[in-house]
Amino acid sequence: MSMTGDYSNRSDLRNQATRRANFTGQTYGESATQQRAQDVVPAGAAAQDVAAQRMAGRVRPGARPLNRPTERPDEPVTAGAPFGPGPGPEAIGMPTRIIPHTDVLDRLVALQNRFPNDRLRMIIQNMLER
Repeated sequence: MSMTGDYSNRSDLRNQATRRANFTGQTYGESATQQRAQDVVPAGAAAQDVAAQRMAGRVRPGARPLNRPTERPDEPVTAGAPFGPGPGPEAIGMPTRIIPHTDVLDRLVALQNRFPNDRLRMIIQNMLER
């Protein structure tokens, strides 16, 4: 017994380009018209097949494995981040965005008033103690 998709006895269905698409739910005569149109212009490969063929064997320029050894062994992982060791965003002239403490506190208090929550209340208390 053959598997689904194996058309060893149907030469017309083995080739992707010559398969016919049969659509249901049409009015009388539309199916025959579509089949005649498919005989004139056979369907090509499915879109994902074409995309897979285009990408097969292609390596993106500059792509390197993520597990390769580091190229900067003396640079901290946090270099460029606004926290941790190493230069921050100011090293490339990017200003750091600091949200005023009072704005954050005001928003948390508004959330606590609208949606009372014990954990949020503890966060607000910790902020007020600092």
